[in-house]
Amino acid sequence: MAVLSAVSLGLGFFVMIAAMVAVWVLPAWRWYARLGATFGAFFLMLISAGMSGQLDDSGPDKSEVSAQDTDDKGTDATPSPTPSKAPELTDYTGKALDEAEKGARTAGFTPGRHDASPEDRTIVVRSAWTVCFQQADTTAKSVTFAAVKDGEPCPTKDGGPLPWPTMPDVVGDTYNTAVEALDRAGIDLDSVTLDDVYLDIDAPTAEEAAEEGDEWRVCFQRPDENGEVTSTTTVHLDLGQWTDLDLVQECPSKKDTTYKIPANDPDYDDGSGSDTTGSDSSSSDGGGSNVGTVHPGSYCSPPGATGVTTAGTPMVCGPGSDGRNRWRSS
Repeated sequence: MAVLSAVSLGLGFFVMIAAMVAVWVLPAWRWYARLGATFGAFFLMLISAGMSGQLDDSGPDKSEVSAQDTDDKGTDATPSPTPSKAPELTDYTGKALDEAEKGARTAGFTPGRHDASPEDRTIVVRSAWTVCFQQADTTAKSVTFAAVKDGEPCPTKDGGPLPWPTMPDVVGDTYNTAVEALDRAGIDLDSVTLDDVYLDIDAPTAEEAAEEGDEWRVCFQRPDENGEVTSTTTVHLDLGQWTDLDLVQECPSKKDTTYKIPANDPDYDDGSGSDTTGSDSSSSDGGGSNVGTVHPGSYCSPPGATGVTTAGTPMVCGPGSDGRNRWRSS
C-alpha cells in the first residue's frame, strides 16, 4: 500500500480501504489492534504520498502566478508604441522642380513630373522649371509635379494655357508713365529696349531715360496694344524727346526720318537763302553754323553751332553739366 500510495494517491487510498475492511472482517483481531492497524495504514499512506509529491498543491504555483501578474502589470504600465506617423509631403508649389523631387524622395514618395502647359514639353533640366501643381497619392506613396519653365506664369489649371501679360498702349506717354504701365501689366522691365526716333540723337539708356523721364515720350511701340508678351518677347519703345522750349513737340510720322535739331539736316534752310554750311552762316566765335532761334538747355549739334533765343540772347552749342551738348549762353 505504501508503494502504491507513492505512485498514485488514489490507488493507494483504494488499497488502504480494502486492507482496513480485511482487518476488521477477516482476522480475529482485538478491537484495539484493528484500530491501530487502521490508523497506521492511513498515516503510512499519507507519508508515502507526501514523500512522492502527491499531496502538493495541484493549483498553479503562486510564485509563478505572482511573477506572471507582475509581468502583465509591467506590460500594461508601459504604453504600447504607437505606429509611426506617415511623413507629410510639403507643398512645393512655386519651388524649383529639382528641389521638389528631392524633398518628395526624402519623405518616402516616388516623384513624377510633366509640363503644366498644353504644349507637353519634355522636362530635361529640372532646376530650370518651377512647380505649379502637385498631386499626391498617399496610398501609393507617389506624387506628380506639374511645372513650367522659369519665368513663365502658371496656368489657372494643370494643362491650361499660360496667362501671358498683354502689351498696354503707351504711345504718347512719357517714359516714366510708360514704365509704370508696363510694370502694372506684369511685363518684365528687363525685356524692354529703348531706341530714339531721330537721325541725330543717340538712344538713351534706361537710367538716362528715367533721369529725364518726363522729357522722353513714347512715339512707337512693339508689340502693339494687347499683343502677348512671352518670356522670349522683347518690348521695343522708340522715344522722342522735347521740352516746352523745343520748337517741335511731337513725334515724327516715322522713325529715323527726321532730325531733332532741324539745323542738323543737310538740306536745312533757315530762310536766309543759303544753307547752314555756307560761309555766310559762320560765326565769329567758332565758325559753327548759325541755326537761328534756339531754346536754352536743349540738346544741340554740332558743337560750336550758334543761335539766339526768342529774346535775342546769343547761344552756343557746347557741353553741359551732364557732358552732353546743350545750348548755353555764349
